[in-house]
Amino acid sequence: MCVTCGCGEGEVQIEGAQVNGHVHVHVHTHGDGVQHSHTHAHTDEHAAPGPTHLHEHEPGHADGTQHTHTHTHTPDATHEHEHDFADGAAHSHAAGVTPARRVQIEQDILAKNNAYASANRQALTERGIFALNLVSSPGSGKTTLLCKTIALLGDQPVAVIEGDQQTSQDADRIRATGAPAIQINTGKGCHLDAHMVGHALEQLNVPSGALLLIENVGNLVCPAAFDLGEAHKVVILSVTEGEDKPIKYPDMFRAASLMLLNKVDLLPHLSYDVDAAIAFARRVNPAIRVIQVSATSGQGMDEWLTYLRAGVARAAAAQQQTVASLKAQVAALQAQLQARA
Repeated sequence: MCVTCGCGEGEVQIEGAQVNGHVHVHVHTHGDGVQHSHTHAHTDEHAAPGPTHLHEHEPGHADGTQHTHTHTHTPDATHEHEHDFADGAAHSHAAGVTPARRVQIEQDILAKNNAYASANRQALTERGIFALNLVSSPGSGKTTLLCKTIALLGDQPVAVIEGDQQTSQDADRIRATGAPAIQINTGKGCHLDAHMVGHALEQLNVPSGALLLIENVGNLVCPAAFDLGEAHKVVILSVTEGEDKPIKYPDMFRAASLMLLNKVDLLPHLSYDVDAAIAFARRVNPAIRVIQVSATSGQGMDEWLTYLRAGVARAAAAQQQTVASLKAQVAALQAQLQARA
């Protein structure tokens, strides 16, 4: 659960993934006394302790009102959820949480996410995979840019994880290029998290030495806080948006290493201030790199491809260093054993 925006977890689906578990019911009571029941769907955790299951709660409110709701979470995870009342009103547990408690909940959630991200990053490093987390607002042109990028990369192995609240249309578009892709539908959720990506990686079977492009849900807020195990976040800002997006959503532009200023072929038809957009981005992140691109005209694509190939080469070098380090550790251990024999 994202306590920043209150998005839900109850409808996450990953293509090809199976959800296992069982159902049980339990009861709890709110401070205002209203009783209700709700069902939680638990997905299997990778590298996490404890069983996964579905369960139903029945809390109580003071006026005796009863209602039900459903949501998904994983074992030991702190979460929030909404309740659907008979009169159509809804509320969130977060509404009654003190600011200090909300901070603690968010810290716990992010700490758990970061543990999964670390596991993802290690797995990617061991396989020499260069992973990027592509973030933007809806309609920035991410999928079109990805399709063009895959076509221009030629023989370079590329795999894509697509994140959207619903539909598999973007994954279908990627697969039409010949690249493998898997769709994550987040349902009520407004961002991908490292746990989802870990399961998607298991389904996708990305080959060693590949480029992995993760297209996050269109949102310039919450994805900034969630590490997926990527090497870098790449934020895409199109010239059909406002130049001031970087200072309106500073966390995202601060978290990104690269900004792609997209759809620059449209500049002759717009009153868009490119220099201002770049200046705003560098106001919040002086180190951010900027590439102006257009999948339609091809402008900037060579620079973008050079960036990608350099990242793939670095990932391959890191894999070799990891293998060499492991071999050295094994050799040292063997030498110690021989000396004791």
